[in-house]
Amino acid sequence: MKSLIKSLIRKKIKISVAESCTGGLLAGAITSISGASKIFNLGLITYSNQAKIKILKVNKKIIKKYGAVSYECCYAMVDNLSKISKTKINVSVTGIAGPRGGNNKKPVGLVYIGVKKGNKIEINRCFFKSKKRSLIQKATVKKALNLVLRATK
Repeated sequence: MKSLIKSLIRKKIKISVAESCTGGLLAGAITSISGASKIFNLGLITYSNQAKIKILKVNKKIIKKYGAVSYECCYAMVDNLSKISKTKINVSVTGIAGPRGGNNKKPVGLVYIGVKKGNKIEINRCFFKSKKRSLIQKATVKKALNLVLRATK
């Protein structure tokens, strides 16, 4: 984690995040490292569908058709975050951390992580097998940070 922050500082790359199921843990993980103020620009917790629509400007038709936990919603979240933040790297997270809320199509542990660097967007569909909310959230943060590290190489 420290190496990621140092790398972003060295490359003068700023980062912003929009989180749902991690509820601020991703922003917290980044800002817990000394020097993060040089690279961390913005963290939004858009937990409700209403917040995704109002703050991130996710089209409500996307949420109605695909749901908040979907490739399409994650894509809109990260793309629109980049327009708001004007940072080089943007990350969006949406998923089902459980222990309730899942179903056969979208089980607990299903998470989408979006990373936008410049004009390139990559959406990752992840499935974390744990049924413990905190473990799913921590695994999501770790995966998101690894994806950012990969995107900055």
